[in-house]
Amino acid sequence: MRDAFVKTLLGIAKNNRNVVLVTGDLGFGVLKPFWDELPEQIINVGIAEQNMTSLAAGMALEGKTIFTYSIGNFPTLRCIEQIRNDCAYHNANVKIVSIGGGFEYGPLGMSHHATEDIAMLRALPGLLVVCPGDLVEAEKVTKAIATYEGTCYLRLGRGREKKIHDKIDDFALGKAIKVRNCKNKKKRVAIFSTGAILDATTEACNQLEMEGFGVEQYSFHTVKPIDVAVIEDCAHRFDYIFTVEEHNIVAGFGSAVAEVLSEQGTGTKLIRIGLNDTYSSIVGSQAFLRDYYGMSARKIVERVKSNS
Repeated sequence: MRDAFVKTLLGIAKNNRNVVLVTGDLGFGVLKPFWDELPEQIINVGIAEQNMTSLAAGMALEGKTIFTYSIGNFPTLRCIEQIRNDCAYHNANVKIVSIGGGFEYGPLGMSHHATEDIAMLRALPGLLVVCPGDLVEAEKVTKAIATYEGTCYLRLGRGREKKIHDKIDDFALGKAIKVRNCKNKKKRVAIFSTGAILDATTEACNQLEMEGFGVEQYSFHTVKPIDVAVIEDCAHRFDYIFTVEEHNIVAGFGSAVAEVLSEQGTGTKLIRIGLNDTYSSIVGSQAFLRDYYGMSARKIVERVKSNS
């Protein structure tokens, strides 16, 4: 997903000299093509994410389209005040790019886990929050936010994500993508996910179908604005909706879905799958931490079977 983003952005920047990539002293391997081909459109500000964000806001207000780039929580939680005051308040054309959302940097511990970023950024007025699920979504999202006027948050996986979509014909920001239709009239559930955990969610949905469940699956690449129409439609057709996110369940994607459901009065039961309002006090690979905290394909299957 990270490589798809860099390749796509490079193509965009070649045709628009106002597009500038600003990195917080990392990504040199993956960003090398950008350095080699467009050295005047990339800046390394050092390990100074707060300064990076304010710099980006200033450049954006002078007519540039700025993509800031760092890992996990550093371009988001570390500089939330600068994002709020300098970027979002002025509707500055700054695209905040976080690599390795969730537990991608699991072995480095809690300080490198990005598990509150969606909640923090979607709380800021007017800020677009996008979390593509695979490299096809990442390419589409990158192209879309490059022409979007205003501040955006782009949450990407680190690069080991599976390709889920062959193509996306009707992509639009704010519009969820249907991954599969419900094929069974019994044991019917709707399963929503956002971000790179789409691969584990898809694997779980495959298993549930094999066990006789009727599953309708959606990938919500946009968390804000959320696709209200899809949520409302599923609320009228399904008794159970499950949300999956590699993030705290408090104020994240599941909460965004809950906000819509609370206004519908359909009686649909929502079960949120994610980090259960805690910090991870253990370290390990992303796969290990997903399973430990109930977000692996195996654990998603268990949760659906026990709650529907």
